[in-house]
Amino acid sequence: MRAKKSLGQNFLVDVALQRKIVEALGCSKADTVLEIGSGRGALTRHLVGRAGRAVLVELDDRLAEALQEEWGGRPDVDVLHQDFLELDWSIVTPDPSALLVVGNIPYNITAPIIFKVLERPRPRDVVLMVQREVADRLTAEPGSGEYGALTVGVRSIASVQKVLRVPRTAFRPVPGVDSAVVRITPFDPPPLSVEDEHDLRTLTRAAFAWRRKQLQKILRDHEALRISRDRLGELVRQTGWDLTRRPETLSPDDFVRLAAFITDKR
Repeated sequence: MRAKKSLGQNFLVDVALQRKIVEALGCSKADTVLEIGSGRGALTRHLVGRAGRAVLVELDDRLAEALQEEWGGRPDVDVLHQDFLELDWSIVTPDPSALLVVGNIPYNITAPIIFKVLERPRPRDVVLMVQREVADRLTAEPGSGEYGALTVGVRSIASVQKVLRVPRTAFRPVPGVDSAVVRITPFDPPPLSVEDEHDLRTLTRAAFAWRRKQLQKILRDHEALRISRDRLGELVRQTGWDLTRRPETLSPDDFVRLAAFITDKR
């Protein structure tokens, strides 16, 4: 079956890498594993029999039919022919917090998939193949060019680790970029409330939309924030921060602290 460019399909054909990705997930017979975009079964063949239950999610009509024909007769495999972004977790498992997630995901919708995976209630562990530049952003340090809203949004609620580097030659068709496998492990219990996470997203979107401006100007002038000069002075007294710095120099923990200050003091 040929890859569909419209669905961002690139099939992983390196068997050794397929095996390493599933090994990185560390699943056992006690686990339910959800695979995003099972495709031609590159990871599936290593999951089935290793996990207690495998849930295969595939949007492509041809591929979903092929997966159903090959694996659908097994009691430990469920094939869901649908868009992962519209998935209702409750049809997969009554306890999403125990779920493991793995996938070689389409690069054109990487961010929406990551944020879908991290919706509450969050799975126990996630292993994803992403474009190398996205892996760099997820693991970037403050002050680097790769550091941004995605970094803060994910790392404020989960730890992120690069697991494998994957050359473009491991795929067919060969994409124009290299890839990497990352492990995203949500913090348990969640360190932030739902409201805190919403406030943090508002702040990070505003901050990185104006990432070349000084922090004090962003906080004072951005329409989503509008912090008074008096409050800015109080922020300096509480934190000791130099507000002439740029937002990319703040750590994820700094952003969490700043979002809490804004919410309490606005």
